Amino acid sequence: MKIEPREYELPSGKALLVRSVTAADAEVHIKFKCMTSGETHFMARYPEECVYSPETAASLAACEESPFNFEVGAFDGKEQVGRIGVCCVRSMLKYRHRAYVGISIEQKYWGGGLGSYLMQLAIDQARANGFEQLELGVYSDNSRAIHLYEKFGFERYGIQPRAFKLKDGTYRDEIIMVKML
Repeated sequence: MKIEPREYELPSGKALLVRSVTAADAEVHIKFKCMTSGETHFMARYPEECVYSPETAASLAACEESPFNFEVGAFDGKEQVGRIGVCCVRSMLKYRHRAYVGISIEQKYWGGGLGSYLMQLAIDQARANGFEQLELGVYSDNSRAIHLYEKFGFERYGIQPRAFKLKDGTYRDEIIMVKML
């Protein structure tokens, strides 16, 4: 689904455009994913795994057309600097009340309230779309993200041990969290 464009003002006074990420943004979106994946190990992929393909644009187009799922980006000019996405866990009737949320912010934009702004936008829109709960997974050593999620009422309900194996051979557990809407 498409989200109405809006502006978010950083503490510096600079305005970011917050809007739906569309199929036309596919290359910029992949560039953003590659960049954020290189800034921290907290992402699901490594930078070299971020490859543009026609499926990227098709996936974003399908999200645009969905009555429930959405992908929102924060843009500084033509560059994407943040994203939040919400998608139904599964399309079967028994699952349609549940949605998964994922968020990432370019490191130089951390600490300016953008994560909180995007999370509130996602919660409000997910509720309006009829979802009854939001779910997410977070690296157990990502204290900044855990703080953000708990601030918005997400609760821990499980841990997946050794969910992520890093290149150095070490593992990280994943904390599973849920927020009832």
